[in-house]
Amino acid sequence: MKSFQASTIIERPPATVWSVLTDAAGYSDWATGTHRLEGQITEGGVLKLFTQSKPQQPMTLTVKDVVAPRTFTLSGGLPLGLFRGNRTCTLTPLADSRTEFIMKEVFTGPLEPILGRMLPDLTPSFEEFAAGLKQRCER
Repeated sequence: MKSFQASTIIERPPATVWSVLTDAAGYSDWATGTHRLEGQITEGGVLKLFTQSKPQQPMTLTVKDVVAPRTFTLSGGLPLGLFRGNRTCTLTPLADSRTEFIMKEVFTGPLEPILGRMLPDLTPSFEEFAAGLKQRCER
């Protein structure tokens, strides 16, 4: 299974980070590469992600495993689970009202051995996302 991960420490409490992280309409203001995100980040929600590189071709994502203000997973991919990405965002409270943010995406499915090799390294974009979230929360 191919996976990517990034993390950062944010100088704000989890509730503050959660409010930014679950405000889908605000993603285009801080999430690098996001043209817009439509929908609501709530259990069972369906999102349409429009990226800067393909603003006319949205990706459909399903929100699952929501435990506020701690974690949620965005899931998307090919029909029948042939190739699926599950991106989990986790907030861990730290001392002094700080929060550790971790974002990890794991790719699975019968086509993962083939399609996984074709994926570019997503680590830099994950790190940019984490940095953008940190900057937005701390301003």
